[in-house]
Amino acid sequence: MRAVKIAKRHQITIPKEIFDNLHLREGDMLEAQLEGEKIVLIPKTLVNKAPVQKLTPHDQKILVTAKGKIAKINKDIIHSRGLNTDEIRVAVKAGLIDHEQAYWWDEDWQKGEREAEKDIAAGRVSRPHDTIEDALKNLRS
Repeated sequence: MRAVKIAKRHQITIPKEIFDNLHLREGDMLEAQLEGEKIVLIPKTLVNKAPVQKLTPHDQKILVTAKGKIAKINKDIIHSRGLNTDEIRVAVKAGLIDHEQAYWWDEDWQKGEREAEKDIAAGRVSRPHDTIEDALKNLRS
């Protein structure tokens, strides 16, 4: 076991043997997790951001509309409308939404989301439960 001292501003020095075995370098990132009474440090590799793609003036106008729709969906899904194909394309291009989840923002998908939210509000469907006890209580009522 190697003891390390906590210095000013909560800093510690990783012993050289551990540092070298993990192939760490100055500036590397570590994730700190609390596991019971232990602090676990996990080396992390961060991904570089993709270069920003240039938007045409037409795409910039579409992006303004897409941002507005996204904000409204996030604020009030029941009274909002999803994005059209062009808005999704530009929002993905600008990095506003993830390309793997672009389907969720589409108007056809949003219709289903609105219906589900209305069913939940009307008590026809329940929200996820935090515990089994809560779920059973809901089933009995």
